[in-house]
Amino acid sequence: MDKLKMRSPNLTEENIEKIAELFPNCVTEISGENGSLKKAIDFDLLKQELADKIVEGPQERYHLNWPGKREALLTANAPIAKTLRPCRDESVDFDTTKNLFLEGDNLDALKLLQETYLGKVKMIYIDPPYNTGNDFIYEDDFAEDSEEFLKRSNQKDEHGNRLVANTDSNGRFHSDWLSMIYPRLKLARNLLRDDGVIFISIDDNEVHNLRKICDEIYGEQNFTAQIIWKKRSTPPNDRIIAAQHEYILCVTKNSNSLGLNLRPRTEEQISRYKNSDNHPKGPWTAGDLMANVKGGRYVTSLYFPIVNPRTGQAHYPSSNGNWRFNKERIDFLIKNNEIYFGDNDQGRPKLKRFLCDVKEGITWTTLWDFTPFNTVGSSEMTDIFGNLTTFENPKPTGLILDIIRAGSNPEAIILDFFCGSATTAHAVMQLNAEDGGNRKFIMVQLPEECDENSEAFKAGYKTIAEISKERIRRAGKKIKEENAITAPNLDIGFRVLKVDSSNMSDVYYTPDEVNKDILFRTTDNIKSDRSSEDLLFQVLLDWGVDLTLPIRREIVRVKKAEGGRIKDEKEKPEDKNLSFDNIHPSTFIPHNSKDSAFSPQPSSFQEFEVYFVDKNSLAGCFVRNGEITDEFCKELAAYKPLRVVFCDSGFKDDSTRINVEQIFKLLSPHTEIKTI
Repeated sequence: MDKLKMRSPNLTEENIEKIAELFPNCVTEISGENGSLKKAIDFDLLKQELADKIVEGPQERYHLNWPGKREALLTANAPIAKTLRPCRDESVDFDTTKNLFLEGDNLDALKLLQETYLGKVKMIYIDPPYNTGNDFIYEDDFAEDSEEFLKRSNQKDEHGNRLVANTDSNGRFHSDWLSMIYPRLKLARNLLRDDGVIFISIDDNEVHNLRKICDEIYGEQNFTAQIIWKKRSTPPNDRIIAAQHEYILCVTKNSNSLGLNLRPRTEEQISRYKNSDNHPKGPWTAGDLMANVKGGRYVTSLYFPIVNPRTGQAHYPSSNGNWRFNKERIDFLIKNNEIYFGDNDQGRPKLKRFLCDVKEGITWTTLWDFTPFNTVGSSEMTDIFGNLTTFENPKPTGLILDIIRAGSNPEAIILDFFCGSATTAHAVMQLNAEDGGNRKFIMVQLPEECDENSEAFKAGYKTIAEISKERIRRAGKKIKEENAITAPNLDIGFRVLKVDSSNMSDVYYTPDEVNKDILFRTTDNIKSDRSSEDLLFQVLLDWGVDLTLPIRREIVRVKKAEGGRIKDEKEKPEDKNLSFDNIHPSTFIPHNSKDSAFSPQPSSFQEFEVYFVDKNSLAGCFVRNGEITDEFCKELAAYKPLRVVFCDSGFKDDSTRINVEQIFKLLSPHTEIKTI
């Protein structure tokens, strides 16, 4: 029976395996920390494999480099022994919602999501620090040996965050920002679907570096657009040349599977289409029949008279062009009444463009001057909270709505790991209410402390994350009330999961370092302050199970055994080999049930707390007191869960631990069994 590793995946090991598949000759072995051999890459051979001439040393090449880049790459790949702990009290509709709010360092959160959401996110939008010289950025821990890593990654951060001021007087001004954003964008790419897209808001300070980082991580061929967003109606007067805009970079996971949508047409644009002649194809508008002459040459097949069949008047192309179609095509269009000769047949011929033939939307441009200005975002926060001044220039919901329209579909998972004022979550709920979609959001926000002098702090909000969550609550409630008839089942909830140290004690990760004194003091490899639900969510992460699946907590009652036998009057004393053919599940009693009319006497039954995820996708029993018996395992196996997990310390004895595999093999052979 295998154990769950209970940590994020080691991306370095996975990358080595990928290289090994392509270049097996570049894989070697080196001695590990304890003298054991492990796989490694012979980089000299790998360089030669990727070169068409002899490689002797470093060569000049086009690339982005900065002090700390290699450490940033190491940071992205290094595993962490952390988890996500559920917080029901701060959640909304915890048991039914499909939305997530992750509170903690977004680098940790992205690592924890790697297995569960690998290749599942349709769209990412982030609004990271712009590195203006007044921003706070994440100060990540870089290279360290494994012992230091294990000690750090298993412990809570004493300060609660890792933010430092990045002033423009800092010698590593750009380098620190690059080292912060690089590993996060690298991990984010893994989460995107093949047709996924990422949008990143940025300004002039780092847009040039961000373009290069995206080219390196996502591939230059996957760059889609650098959108200019007009964020102000008038320029600020503090400079001679003042910026009225910011940028939104749009990069796809795979340009060959580009999953962007056209811009929806407005009511005004649709109103231009009329059907004054009751044409069977429906509304139309007049379009040009001319095509510009290329290189000053006329195309003979496109230069001819178009004759109005009702007046006999002949019309030739203008002096600077040809007709758009050849004569055969024009005759076909005239026959089907798809050429318009103006009111009363007195004008030049034009093409009828039918609404049914045009695309379902219009092309997006790289100049977005049609969205709300940045001041609208502040007004929205004022409408929700009153005079809270914590956020400077929060993005308006209208801007994010257009980004979601461009980059998602009605069933999309949308991720924002610089959640801030939670505009993205607000926009997702709003758009779902408008078009009946079922988009899901994943928000990530660090519990950055609010300034004690701010109105937010005085109002009781100690961290930015608290404000983010409260905005989602208030915005969701308002949207649902406004759309009670048209969107009665709108999901405005979210599960709050907080990044924390692993539920497992240090001995779980470093068993070789345990001495006798520690061993005698340690009765369990799970931290004493962690609940069964805490353990469940770490198991979901480790197993890559969707974190929003419905969870049911039940109390399973099993008859107590006497002398290793089930106390059951139907069982014959001489029956030594218990048949599993007639085993059936016992009645499941909800943990909050008050109806005891049919409850057996407590003295003759054992009670086991079991968590069922998505009916029987996973069953977890985290009993740690050595009470799990063969009888309970038989009852649980009868439900044929796809996966089941137990605590090592929960089994009554070694024989029970050994028997559990045989029990499931007989009763539920397809069940995967793991322990922690």
